Amino acid sequence: MNILILGATGRVGSQIVTYALHDRHHVTVLVRTPEKIQLNNDHLTIMQGNVLNKDDLVRAMHGCDVVISALNTDGTTTLSESMPLILEAMENKGIKRIITVGTAGILQSRTTPNSLRYQSSESKQKSTRAAKEHHKVYDMLKQSTLEWTIVCPTYLPDGERLSNYRIERNFLPEGGVKISVQDTADFTFKQIKASDYIKSRVGIAY
Repeated sequence: MNILILGATGRVGSQIVTYALHDRHHVTVLVRTPEKIQLNNDHLTIMQGNVLNKDDLVRAMHGCDVVISALNTDGTTTLSESMPLILEAMENKGIKRIITVGTAGILQSRTTPNSLRYQSSESKQKSTRAAKEHHKVYDMLKQSTLEWTIVCPTYLPDGERLSNYRIERNFLPEGGVKISVQDTADFTFKQIKASDYIKSRVGIAY
């Protein structure tokens, strides 16, 4: 497959790139600083550009089958500002499938069913800024016609790829407190061939 990966220099994004290349897919990455990608691979196309530039996105999506976004919030509004441009570029190119990495904060709360976790006592995060950014993206995807999936990990330490974790649609698996960067990338990457969670948020934890 031809996969466009956004956020490829981040912790989860860089792992997804590694897994996709290992499975011999063709990977395109759109990055502001290409020097940060320390990989040399015939199946990898590195494009310099910015997710806030619609022309860069359209260029990067040329010939792509699926878009994976592992963009994070980094204390900015890049996440919510780039999503309308990403959606528009995908419609432009006729690409239907997008998989994004969100946060467990935007899953449904078990204690307050009409709220999201970050809006309830269930969330231990002191700041809700990142969750609010991810919430905006979730709302935009819900209103789109795309086949979207939002992977929602909880606390993300580095670790191993165990490929052994619990997943639950719309909720964080009961008692789940962490999931490694590697396993989050593993599940996100596997969604390129799966259709079980189209138009869904997925909670993931050990």
